[in-house]
Amino acid sequence: MNEISASLALALDLVAGGESRLAAIVLLSLKVSLGATLMACALGMPLGALLSVGRFPGRRVLIVLFNGLMGLPPVVVGLLVYLLLSRAGPLGQLFGVGLLFTPTAMVVAQTVLVTPIIAALTRQVIDDEWREHREQLRSLGASRPRAARTLLWNARFSLTTAALAGFGRAIAEVGAVMIVGGNIDGVTRVMTTTIALETSKGDLPLALALGVILIAVVLTLNAGAYLLRQWAERRWG
Repeated sequence: MNEISASLALALDLVAGGESRLAAIVLLSLKVSLGATLMACALGMPLGALLSVGRFPGRRVLIVLFNGLMGLPPVVVGLLVYLLLSRAGPLGQLFGVGLLFTPTAMVVAQTVLVTPIIAALTRQVIDDEWREHREQLRSLGASRPRAARTLLWNARFSLTTAALAGFGRAIAEVGAVMIVGGNIDGVTRVMTTTIALETSKGDLPLALALGVILIAVVLTLNAGAYLLRQWAERRWG
């Protein structure tokens, strides 16, 4: 018990002191996960909206597929991205550069992991909006793509939940970024991979410090999104 208390005290000292190594790991984690979340939103939200309002062959199959991919194992994503980005893989040959073991590869892996989550959650949100506003949009002569854009804008505050779910999945992920990033100190080492490594080495203060920061980041973003939705509801009803 004393060892745990001492480790926690050292962890809090590291956080309060703003140690440079700690700050670099946190900043890289945020850069990778926020970048992946933004890319996943740009891909997944329009796709989820079109799955909601569109009517085309295979639509139900795609809905089931994206719902299933919400539980996609990170290590499988990491393996697939590794094969695609390796020098012998199609994307590695296309770009002619080594993308593996770089933050770019980590962003790609997290984007693949998060996009199905955002697409599936967006479809559920837009389904409710479509049922409520379908007749009005049809009376205005809006095409389905235009209706999808309108509903996305109308539900923009509700969709923050989908974006946060994606970000939470990305920043808490270990397996995929470990495979494609290599966990290289000062290059691709993020909070989750550092926590796993330092715990295995017995360096509990650093692992605990990063754990505290990780939880604080997630809670802060969720609190911000909640306050944003409350403000939007008060202003626009």
